[in-house]
Formats: sequence, structure tokens, C-alpha cells
Amino acid sequence: MKLFIFKNLLGAIIFLFTLNIIAQDAEAVKYTTSNKGKFFISWGGNRESFSKSDIHFKGEDYDFIIKDADAKDKPKGWHIDYINPTRITIPQTNFKVGYFINDHYTVSLGADHMKYVMTHNTKAVSGYINLPSTEPGAIYNGTYNNDDVLLSDDFLQFEHTNGLNYVYAEFARFDDISSIFNLPNTDKFQINLTEGVGGGILYPKTNTTLLDKDRYDEFHLAGYCVSINAGLNLTFFKHFFMQLDLKGGYINMPDIRTTSNTAESASQHFLYLQRIIAFGGIFKI
Repeated sequence: MKLFIFKNLLGAIIFLFTLNIIAQDAEAVKYTTSNKGKFFISWGGNRESFSKSDIHFKGEDYDFIIKDADAKDKPKGWHIDYINPTRITIPQTNFKVGYFINDHYTVSLGADHMKYVMTHNTKAVSGYINLPSTEPGAIYNGTYNNDDVLLSDDFLQFEHTNGLNYVYAEFARFDDISSIFNLPNTDKFQINLTEGVGGGILYPKTNTTLLDKDRYDEFHLAGYCVSINAGLNLTFFKHFFMQLDLKGGYINMPDIRTTSNTAESASQHFLYLQRIIAFGGIFKI
């Protein structure tokens, strides 16, 4: 009986000792060592720059092009609206949710809420305007051949301010570069280099007043975008991160709604650059 008790006691001690070793080994493997199977989500804000573009307006009584139109964004600055659910579409924002398919590569879905405001200045215009004489915009009737025209509020207001919405899928790579900075414990602080490519649709809500017609402001699928980005991901305490990105791309919108008349539209294509600061979390389910 004593020998039986001793054998069982010895077996229990060996079992507990083995569990302790396994637990220590598991603890020694840092959470940040492997990314496969992790999800992440982020929210942030941006500033934007746009290249010049030719904007083509066409309708039943007009067909003209504004040459080299320039535009700017509409920044909100550091503001509570970024996290206020009732006003969250007012700032320029970035949302992304993704999944690590292995330690280095991710797939994600996102939405960039940008804002595009055409500058009111003098630009060359080519084409024609032939509105009925009863319409206020008839004062602009005529044939234009690279003629300089002041883009006044009566002639044209053109903004994608709610907004220039880019909904996309993205494929990206993550690389831990903490060792370059001699950071021994990446579970406390980790630096990752990120690069990605994406593509998706443009779904703007364009605010337009054209040739003194009634203002139009509705969401509409207007075109597509392809993009590339590169940045730094700073991860804190395994689960929280700040993402700093430069993101640029090509936007082509051949079908922009400008008035309530479906026969009237605009088209343009241009390049853009975003500077993004986003905050998020990374976790396993």
C-alpha cells in the first residue's frame, strides 16, 4: 500500500513539474512573435492633397470641360467629432478591419472618408453652354475655346464633401523591425513596417450647384480607385497600436451626379495623397 501511494505521489509530482515547464515555455514565447490568426481594427483621421484634373460636365443643353481644376481638403483638426457617433461623418476619417492570414500578410476591408473642395479661381473652359433663356444660368451661354472663366458660386460649386468615399479591399505586409532599435520586449513595445496595395469603389456624396441650377447632394456610385500605402505600426502592450501611413492612389470617376436630372453628369480623374494617423487594437478570437 505504501509503495502504491509513493508511486502515485511521485507521478503527480512529475506531472505537475512537467506542466510547470510547459507553462514557463509558453510564457517565454511572446504574444507578438506570431501574428497568424489575429484580427485588427482601426479608426483615425487624415489630411489629403489632390492633383489637378480636367472636369467634364455634360447635359442636354451643355457640354464643357474645366481644364486643370485644383482642389483642397476640408480638415477638422483635432476634434471630438472623430468619436462622436452623431457627427462622425464630418471629419476626414479612416476605418479598417483585417485579418492576418500568416505572420506577415493581411487581408482587410476599409473605408476612407476624404473631402474634395474645388477651388474657386479662374480656369480655362472649352465646350458650349446653350441653356433656355428662361434659366438664370443662361447668362453663361456661349461657345468656349480655352477661354478663361471665373469659377464663381453662380457658375459652379463642386465638392465631394460628404464625402469622397473610397471603400476598398487591401492586401498588406507587416514586418517587425524592433530589433533595429534594440527593443528586447516586443510585448511591451513593437515597431512594424507596413506596405499594402488596395482597390475598390468611389461612392461620393457630391455637393454641386451648376449654372445656377438647384443644389444636388446625394450618394452615388461614381467610379473606382486603386491605391498603395506604406507606414509604421507602433504596438503597445500587445493589443493596442498607432498606425502612421502615407497612402496614395488613382481615382477615376466617370459618372458623377451633378443635378436631379439623370441625363446630366460630370467626370474626372486625378491622383491623391493621404497622411493618416489611426489607432486600433489587435487580438485573437
